[in-house]
Amino acid sequence: MSTPELTTQYSGVGVCPGRAVGPVLSMPEPLSTPAQTPRDPEVSAEQAGETIAAATAAVASSLKARAAEAEGDAAGVLEATAMMATDSMLLKGAKKHLAEGANTERAFWDAAEEVTAMFAKLGGKMAERQRDVRDVRDRVIAELRGATAPGIPHSDQPFILLAEDLAPADTATLDPARVLALVTAEGGPQSHTAIIARSLNLPAVVAARGVLDIPDGTEVHVDGGAGRVDTAVTEELRAEVDAYAARRAQIAAFDGEGRLADGTAVPLRANVGNGADARAAAEQLAQGVGLFRTEFLFFDRDAEPGHEEQVAAYREVFEAFSRGGAEESAAGQVNGGEGSSAPKVVLRTLDAGADKPLPFLTDTEEPNPALGVRGFRTNRTAPGVLARQLAAAAEAAAAVPDVEVWVMAPMISTADEAAAFRQLAEEAGLATPGVMVEVPAAALAADRITAEVDFVSIGTNDLTQYTMASDRMLGSLAELNDTWQPAVLELIGATCQRSAGPVGVCGEAAGDPVLAPVLIGLGVTSLSMSPASLADVAAVLRSLTKEQTQELAAVAVAARSAAEARAAVVERLEVLAELGLG
Repeated sequence: MSTPELTTQYSGVGVCPGRAVGPVLSMPEPLSTPAQTPRDPEVSAEQAGETIAAATAAVASSLKARAAEAEGDAAGVLEATAMMATDSMLLKGAKKHLAEGANTERAFWDAAEEVTAMFAKLGGKMAERQRDVRDVRDRVIAELRGATAPGIPHSDQPFILLAEDLAPADTATLDPARVLALVTAEGGPQSHTAIIARSLNLPAVVAARGVLDIPDGTEVHVDGGAGRVDTAVTEELRAEVDAYAARRAQIAAFDGEGRLADGTAVPLRANVGNGADARAAAEQLAQGVGLFRTEFLFFDRDAEPGHEEQVAAYREVFEAFSRGGAEESAAGQVNGGEGSSAPKVVLRTLDAGADKPLPFLTDTEEPNPALGVRGFRTNRTAPGVLARQLAAAAEAAAAVPDVEVWVMAPMISTADEAAAFRQLAEEAGLATPGVMVEVPAAALAADRITAEVDFVSIGTNDLTQYTMASDRMLGSLAELNDTWQPAVLELIGATCQRSAGPVGVCGEAAGDPVLAPVLIGLGVTSLSMSPASLADVAAVLRSLTKEQTQELAAVAVAARSAAEARAAVVERLEVLAELGLG
């Protein structure tokens, strides 16, 4: 019986533009499930528990070492995964199974399965947390077996990586010099896999069903912009890859001034999670920070970090953009608007809940956590945590007077919530409060909300998820979970039209060089992204006038689907071909 002929072309969702040709390698098969044999009677439960603790500590240490060598989003993801390795729920669960007579490997395996089942029950974006736990589980089991830890396959030559999906720790350590492109069968355009691929500027396609059927060593062509994988590599496709590389080499590094062709200023800022991220962004001349994710400081703790620890962490980020001139900052400030010459750092207060549960703050038994107590809403159930965070942010800001610190609350739905946050910020001594627009209610009430606060920032990841009622982690819903959806674009436009102050975008859409001009045309005043996206976005914006961005926005909103909206904009953006972004 003959072997069926392989498909020569696979379609998915392009999440990072780029062209590459090379042989494919697939992620290795997962570790086998440990046997259910009883523990050696000569090994006590206490001794077995110490063995597991040592293995988890070794895994955490390895991940932390990799985090120290990584930069940007990669470092933050690795640090979070390292903390998951020593999570108290996993260790307590393992000790319980050891007490019941389970062997060491099986005890930890079953404990991990119980934790992932809990996340699955919670639903929503918990799929991402399940993947984290399974990644840690496999690394710990490999450590217990003395086997090689699972991860990116080794090769002496550059290759294109295929996977069902990747754990954040794997994705975070992709070496662009070794991995030419990334293709996954699952995942969505706003998954961690996609986010890290963008931060590395690595051509990537997700939700490409069937790609795992491609045998290792097969040469393929990947188009990360069009979301296409070809196994029939022609000379024409090779020429396209070479032409793409030549065009990319001509793009100048970001010069620290985002603007349109007519001189309209468009500040381009960075998304960061810690001081190392901020320093890397400053080195690439980002115009400040549009999203400082403070939750990394709170993850995997049984209690909130103390005041001094918070002050030090926030100050480290602020100092990355310090110019050492408080007088200059005061002279350049224009009513807290985008006209200020001082570098801005926008600190988002703790975004806990849903896929980021914290034992001291959130309820892991919520039936639908994505619609539950998360973000600013935690102030209702655990008052005091937010006030203490704002007090620490204010003290850190006072120590770096030449940086303009803005603060914003996540998961705001009403003007009353915005007013409550403003009061808390003012009581802490923070002069410029704002809120995130992540739910349709906030977009439609932007006029009433901005009567209470000074600015808004649109989180396109969650706004898309809530507007389209589609989990952003599911590859099967990737078509729905796309910021190009006209309904989502209309909500962004409504936010801009109804807002009294500046409107930023800090979701992943801001770093898309095709979508960025559409956002500006809708009325967005600043963009915040992975530093790796700054040069591309800046180059596209400088080719367009304000009027041209408005024309592109009108075309996108009038489309009947996300695919048609993007295609219509690409057709009108000749600069994309010149830059290798089309």
